[in-house]
Amino acid sequence: MSDAITVLVASSPEDAVQLFGDGTDVTVVGGGTIVVPSLALGRRSATRALLLHRAGLDGIRRDGGRITIGATTTLAALADMPEPLASAVARVADVEVRGQATIGGNIGAEGADAPRGDLQGALIALGAIVRSTGAGGERSEPIEDFLPGRRGRLVLDVAFDEPAAGAYASLDRAHTHDYTALAVSAARGRDGTVRLGVTGAGPHGLLLASPDATDELPFADDAVASAWYRRRTLPVLVRRALTRLQEPA
Repeated sequence: MSDAITVLVASSPEDAVQLFGDGTDVTVVGGGTIVVPSLALGRRSATRALLLHRAGLDGIRRDGGRITIGATTTLAALADMPEPLASAVARVADVEVRGQATIGGNIGAEGADAPRGDLQGALIALGAIVRSTGAGGERSEPIEDFLPGRRGRLVLDVAFDEPAAGAYASLDRAHTHDYTALAVSAARGRDGTVRLGVTGAGPHGLLLASPDATDELPFADDAVASAWYRRRTLPVLVRRALTRLQEPA
């Protein structure tokens, strides 16, 4: 980071909220696995950097069937989460990255050259609610509503009900550090409702309205796959995820 950057270190959740304010000119550093390399390579600039490693925003709370995960909880701590989240976590980079990257950073991730936010589709399938702060104060909303306007918001935590069943299907890539080019997450709630989340078919994770609605997504070419390939492959992954969802646990 340049000497021109003002570094802010939050010492509590309340401190983090106050220092973030309305998010103007604030670059949030959680695990730093995306932000720090981007700053170092000059792909983004910052005037104020808010460090969250001492903010007390980590941890997993279980209340009956409700799971709440603090924003700075590392991906490594999520290895035993319900499917499809556990499988999505296992696909992220390698052990070193998962030990540093945070769920809040993954939810807020964005990039122009390749998909970011490997966990977004899984959290959409789980019907996750994101609690965040920024301009207008604190709010809680479904993750599929949060993602389009995530810039300028500080994620505080994410919560979901443990599903009756979950499944995950993705393109297999040879390189461990490759981003998730395309993945489908499926979850069946306790009420029998099935939700489908897609990672890699747009600028962020997307809710698939129905198994037959794959052509409605905003596919794009990028560094890891073409829009044509994704459009052709997505129905296969949807069928695979739904088949796995029906398999005995």
